[in-house]
Amino acid sequence: MRHSSGRWVRTAAWSLTGGTVLILVAAMVLLGLNAKRMGPGKIAFDGVLGLAVIVYAGVGRLVAGRVPRNAIGWLLGLMGLSLGASVLAEQYALYGLATAPGSLPAARLTGWAADSLASLTVTLLFFVILLFPDGRLPSPRWRPAFWAVWVVVAGALAQQLQVGIVTGGLTNAFAAAKVTYPNPLGLLPSHGWFSVVLAGVFIFSVITALAVVAAAFARRRSASAERRQQIAWLGYVVLMTVLWALVLAVISMATNGNSGPAGTLSWILTALTALVGVPLACAVAVLKYRLYEIDRIISRTLAYAIVTGLLVGVYAGLVLLATRVLSVTSPVAVAASTLAAAALFTPLRSRVQKTVDRRFNRTRYDADQTVTAFAARLQDAVDPDAVRADLLGVVQRSLEPVHVSVWPGQHGKT
Repeated sequence: MRHSSGRWVRTAAWSLTGGTVLILVAAMVLLGLNAKRMGPGKIAFDGVLGLAVIVYAGVGRLVAGRVPRNAIGWLLGLMGLSLGASVLAEQYALYGLATAPGSLPAARLTGWAADSLASLTVTLLFFVILLFPDGRLPSPRWRPAFWAVWVVVAGALAQQLQVGIVTGGLTNAFAAAKVTYPNPLGLLPSHGWFSVVLAGVFIFSVITALAVVAAAFARRRSASAERRQQIAWLGYVVLMTVLWALVLAVISMATNGNSGPAGTLSWILTALTALVGVPLACAVAVLKYRLYEIDRIISRTLAYAIVTGLLVGVYAGLVLLATRVLSVTSPVAVAASTLAAAALFTPLRSRVQKTVDRRFNRTRYDADQTVTAFAARLQDAVDPDAVRADLLGVVQRSLEPVHVSVWPGQHGKT
């Protein structure tokens, strides 16, 4: 019985992954055919979605195969499937409506399906966060939040039945190709009572999203040290997504919405972090591979973000000082400011890294300080017994093992 159950799990996991890959291949073929109808930014974003589909499918297969009783792996696989199907439906509709009008059947209906599948992908993410990392609720009192997510799913699907214009899936490729048409399944009114219902659904969705995030904090508050490390991986992805979104917002405000290549790059990095980072964080957290590296990653990220911000400020300040106050020509000012920022990078990074480690990665910082002090003492040490005792003390303070011993070498020497 156990052998047949394991075979069923492997078959289901591979079938889910294989179906997702086939859907993605078809979507990429249609994307190539529709390339002339879409701008380079939309094509690049679809490429990011394609990468995300592969990562979701692969990580879902890996986690479901290793830990089949954990719902996280199956949810990631379903997210890859729905995301890939959304891209395929959007590209199918775009080809049948704009690239080669009338060449494909049910093109308008698949455009509607792209919207629905995009909404389903987003709501599946609610389940991942709510059940992360062990595939279970933090406690039975969070069951209302679990059922609230189902209500959000139903509300998102009901919204797709509203009379209006089909907009496509996650990439909004229809807008790029200037394709608009009425919703073929628009059965519900766009004004009146249903608009009030949709407003209520939106408010309920926001409350549900806050409850899902609160569940993660509640899980962390009563979690063990290992569970806190698992949750920290997902929190790191959220932090990086917010960071890139802020960069995108700053660029957009500085350029009055005409951000150009810089804005496109920031938008792609934001989407890449949000879409690809989630399954990768889930893989590390659930499978516990290099789980405790998260403290080092967070400290390095914070350090380089602070250093980058300081260097950008120094560079901009020097350029303004040289061009506006000292009346130095622009090329000379830019070159001098670049050299100054480059010279400041190494000492500034070292000082900021120590400050960040002292605050956010205290255990590693204390261990590094202890080892550095031991190395300094070792240079002047002449007594082997004193060195051995000092070494045992350093290992005990840095790693806190249950037992420490030194094996003797040849001829009884340590």
